[in-house]
Amino acid sequence: MDLSSELGRATFLKLVPKCDIVIENFRADVLDTLRLGYDELRKVRDDIILISMPGHGKDGPERDYVAYGTNVEQLAGLVSLSGYRDGPPQKSGISYGDPVAGTLAAGMAIAALIARKRTGKGQYIELSQREGLTSLIGEQVLGYDISKQLPERMGNRHPFYAPHGCYPAAGEDRWVTIACHNDDEFQVLCTLIDRTDLAVDERFATANARHANQDALDAEIATWTRTRSREEIFELLAESGVPAAPVWSADELYDNEHLRARGFFEPVWHRDAGAWEMERPLYRFTRRPTRIRMNAPAFAEHNDYVLRELIGLNADEVAQLEAQGVTARVPDMASHQ
Repeated sequence: MDLSSELGRATFLKLVPKCDIVIENFRADVLDTLRLGYDELRKVRDDIILISMPGHGKDGPERDYVAYGTNVEQLAGLVSLSGYRDGPPQKSGISYGDPVAGTLAAGMAIAALIARKRTGKGQYIELSQREGLTSLIGEQVLGYDISKQLPERMGNRHPFYAPHGCYPAAGEDRWVTIACHNDDEFQVLCTLIDRTDLAVDERFATANARHANQDALDAEIATWTRTRSREEIFELLAESGVPAAPVWSADELYDNEHLRARGFFEPVWHRDAGAWEMERPLYRFTRRPTRIRMNAPAFAEHNDYVLRELIGLNADEVAQLEAQGVTARVPDMASHQ
């Protein structure tokens, strides 16, 4: 719906009374520019809940900057922590700002609904996507506040556990992770790899010594892991209580025996995308089965439901929206190229 047009704005305001929550992630000034801010929404439903997710928040010197998934991680400080000790900062594989903000907003929505049930009042909630992501590195921020020292990039290593790394397994581009939290686990590991001499080596006999000599220790462990498959290493170490795990790729997860046995993947069908499998809901209730109930909406799939059933427009009114370009049945791809 084109909210910049008067007809689009008026149509949207007809929808608001039918809604419990409005969620938006425009730039800070957009909703007010459209005259659809919280005060305007309250005129048509006084207990409405509005959740705004501007990238930088509604105030501050950078409020009007546009945020993207590709720059929020850097602004939030997350990227400064990722990477190897002697290398540059590295972005994550996905744009974490988006799913983190969505998850936080869902929790806020539930809290606001509970509050409204108790008080009868709606509320306006502002969530800066950038700040939401910074909250996930609170220990590093607090650490600097206390010590005035920046945390060091560590790659796969740990501030005090050793060994703690990703090691090459047999085969091309095959890897396994191994971590020991204490002397007991390390001694078990030494026995399993038939290197009990490492447990009494002065370079590795204590946690502090192992941490100080990680390069040498990793080389010894890698000599053993290279001769065995990820699966063999995982089974041997995990059964003996040493934390270890193979590094699976996406295709290997798709065919994973354990996930298949648990029914992790569920077949779905989409009007435009066809049939495939995707992960089912992660939570499971004892009294009510969980499953994927519907597909992600296709373009305009719910136009008639929203416009005709929810807000009661007739066929001529819907046709007028389409004729004026306020709504559409098919996407206008040319305008986005």
